[in-house]
Amino acid sequence: MRKARANEFLEFASARTGPLFRSACLLTGGDVHLAEDLTQETLGRMYALWGRTAWIGNPAAYAQTVLVRTFLSHRRRRSATERPLGELPDRVSDADGDPALRIALLDALAGLAPKDRAVVVLRYWEDRSVEETAEAMNVSSAAVRTRSVRALAKLRERLGGNLAELAVR
Repeated sequence: MRKARANEFLEFASARTGPLFRSACLLTGGDVHLAEDLTQETLGRMYALWGRTAWIGNPAAYAQTVLVRTFLSHRRRRSATERPLGELPDRVSDADGDPALRIALLDALAGLAPKDRAVVVLRYWEDRSVEETAEAMNVSSAAVRTRSVRALAKLRERLGGNLAELAVR
């Protein structure tokens, strides 16, 4: 029985690691190392709960909720503002689309407050409803709507006409 549960969790983790990592990258503003840590911590927490998943209706959605809450609790830590700096690579791969657009969007996302960033990622990247986002963040629906409006206004302000220039390329 225990081995069957472990195999079931391995299947779940294999299927959800990619989507969790992509969401974590957006939440962290492109910090790949922190995104890996958040994904790993999320999967670790899910593994600890896996034997009691009967009360979890949708484990994939619950994992996203755990990821967001892990990100928000990480941002509250004092050491969360420390960022190591490294050297940039000489070349950028063109396989991922337009790198200038990607960098502009990640920089704009990184400039948002953590809760605003979480709302934008959940609402517009994960395509969740206001109610689902509110539940994941443990806030009211009105707070999600307010944060969405403010966060999008900040993004428009930061990106300005640059987004139209970058998207046309």
